[in-house]
Amino acid sequence: MANIQSPVSLEEAKTHLRIVHTDDDMYITALLLAATKWAEDFQCRTYISRAHTDYLDNWPDDKIIRPIFSPLASVTSVKYYDTDGNQQTLASANYRVDTNTEPGRITEAYDVSWPDIRLMTNAIEVAYSAGYGTAAAVPDDVKAAIKLIVGHFYEHREVVTEMKLEKVPFSAKELLWTDRLIHL
Repeated sequence: MANIQSPVSLEEAKTHLRIVHTDDDMYITALLLAATKWAEDFQCRTYISRAHTDYLDNWPDDKIIRPIFSPLASVTSVKYYDTDGNQQTLASANYRVDTNTEPGRITEAYDVSWPDIRLMTNAIEVAYSAGYGTAAAVPDDVKAAIKLIVGHFYEHREVVTEMKLEKVPFSAKELLWTDRLIHL
């Protein structure tokens, strides 16, 4: 799962589930990763810092690149294909990185314009790091939501009835909804 780490430890999940045996440790660990991925995708966030790469076909009309995952921690590189089809790395002096705004953004530096690019799919590649840092820095409501999702899937594995069609508990979605980012 692309180096995803859960901000909820196996021990925390087992305490939430009231489990003292070790028989299901591998299964619970898998559920933790799946729940974390679901929550990250739902919120467009990364919880424990890791690298991402976004691809764009063209420079945004408003000239602001908004990386998909937040919180934006740093930008590693901005690469693009020039009009001759050669990949170039944009000098970091030619753009500004705003990690204080949600979502983070990358803008042209003062008196600089984005370079001309070749009209092609994935003409721009933005490599960056996103996340709160460590598990300790992840908001408690996110950790609570992950535990609820793990608990739901642990209790209702392979159960398909009309009463159990809810894939993710409503309460978990409510905890995650307040800090959800929606990219248009």
